[in-house]
Amino acid sequence: MEDVDRHPSIRGIVDHASRWPAVRRMLQARYERRFLAHDSTMRNLYRGVYPSFTEAQASIPRTSMQGYDNTESAGFYRERTRRVFLNDYPMMWWLSRLFEAGSSSVFDLGGHIGIAYYAYQRFMRFPAQLRWRVMDVPAVMEAGAIWAGKNDALHRLQFTGKRSDADGVDILFAAGSLQYLDYTLADLLASLSKPPSHLLLNSVPIHISVSYFTVQNTGVSCCPYRVTAEGDFIGGLKALGYVVRDRWENTDRQCEIPFYPAHSLDRYFGYYLSRED
Repeated sequence: MEDVDRHPSIRGIVDHASRWPAVRRMLQARYERRFLAHDSTMRNLYRGVYPSFTEAQASIPRTSMQGYDNTESAGFYRERTRRVFLNDYPMMWWLSRLFEAGSSSVFDLGGHIGIAYYAYQRFMRFPAQLRWRVMDVPAVMEAGAIWAGKNDALHRLQFTGKRSDADGVDILFAAGSLQYLDYTLADLLASLSKPPSHLLLNSVPIHISVSYFTVQNTGVSCCPYRVTAEGDFIGGLKALGYVVRDRWENTDRQCEIPFYPAHSLDRYFGYYLSRED
């Protein structure tokens, strides 16, 4: 499979051959063995298409670690606290505009140890009264608190395990996290008495027409992984009073699911939405 990954022409031959049931079963079995070999070279592999989070989760062998609530996953991304990437710039631009307009509270959904909080402050001015609260799984938040004790010079970062802490904040921020949730963003927002005024969303896996789940190998664990039809995604937020103000593409991110070319993605998306006045 390594040669297939390096050579698109070979991948095309494999895709064609996989239309034959016997060949497809053989190739799928081979890919399954590779997919479950957890190491850094296997990071960001995808396997299968499922109608629900529960069914995607059930397809993961019990012998495989699941999710981000573990020491290994909590150790990811330290280098990202010191740099930004091309797809961060739309988020930084809008965040800066919102801070200038008076916003001062951020609910960072799935923000790991506070990656954006650390990286962005190197390139933009944070308001003096800023309250940046990260929600993540327990192992990650524990690691984040330890990291903050040594690295949070501004002392404005907090952690929470409660979705309800998004109630009344100015900005809900989610960068590459919505796909791991067993609930939708619209579900979370609908549960709040005072939803955030602004949504800044980045690295969202969006399909042109269908919603489904796959399974991702992060390199150390397997995770159910949500892909949403854009109509479903935006429609759910519009129903709550949000309007899309900006939309951008991230062509550096792909979701290639072997044997499912119609469900694979060649780019991810970012959005800025705000509630209508």
